[in-house]
Amino acid sequence: MRIFKNVWFSRFAEREGISDGELKAVVNRLEIGQINAELGGGVYKQRLARPGSGKSGGYRVILFFRSGELTFFHYGYSKSDIANISGKDLRSFKEVAKEYLAMTGK
Repeated sequence: MRIFKNVWFSRFAEREGISDGELKAVVNRLEIGQINAELGGGVYKQRLARPGSGKSGGYRVILFFRSGELTFFHYGYSKSDIANISGKDLRSFKEVAKEYLAMTGK
């Protein structure tokens, strides 16, 4: 399994104190089928606990996932800032996911 973060997501994670270990735990949960929301086209939304609190008031991360192969952390937000992603954003995520998940090791 190869795990990647784009520049925007890396900055978000650093600013919010989200460790690489926490992100690996998100991928591990996906691998065993503990999926919070499968949005289609390889796009998933997973809950991530805020340090010192639970998942319900924490973060949501949008990632592109192909089991056993690739994961791309693409976007993250606080549940208190955004209730849900828009249809326009979801379409955009699916377009990007299609390109990312088509990449090979080369």
